[in-house]
Amino acid sequence: MTSALRRALGAAAITLAMAGVAAAQESTNRVATITDWNVFVEESPKECWGVSKPKETVNTRDGAPVSVRRGDILLFVTFRPGKPGEISFTGGYPFAGGSTVKVDVGGSVFELFTDGEWAWPGSAEDDAALLKALKAGSDAVISAQSGKGTQTRDTFSLRGFTAAMEDAGARCK
Repeated sequence: MTSALRRALGAAAITLAMAGVAAAQESTNRVATITDWNVFVEESPKECWGVSKPKETVNTRDGAPVSVRRGDILLFVTFRPGKPGEISFTGGYPFAGGSTVKVDVGGSVFELFTDGEWAWPGSAEDDAALLKALKAGSDAVISAQSGKGTQTRDTFSLRGFTAAMEDAGARCK
């Protein structure tokens, strides 16, 4: 697959994912809280997801801490009937153009592609590898750069992650 085709497919996928993520943020259909993760279900169309906010956020510019306003900072895994979990991240700001987001889980680093305020793995295989690492890890550190040059580092607890993903996946079979 050419990189242009991959980017076009990625842009289409993120458009679909953004609609689901927007619904996730507005949903009142929380069905479970498992330690640091929440599980939500929507019936039409059927979607189930686990989501969490970071436990720690550090913002820097030129190596010095800065105070910045950010929107919601959320890490999602979304399930749809018959499909494996899909990971997405919103950093609460537009990412720097052409940048990637780094996810460090226990020393294993994964790269997410960005579009606007959203980031996601580049393939189903990348989703599966990251999901496996998240299930085995204790925390995930997500590093990114805003369009204004701010470096961000968000640390997510993975306590309850595996149970929440099993719950969300089972609800969307």
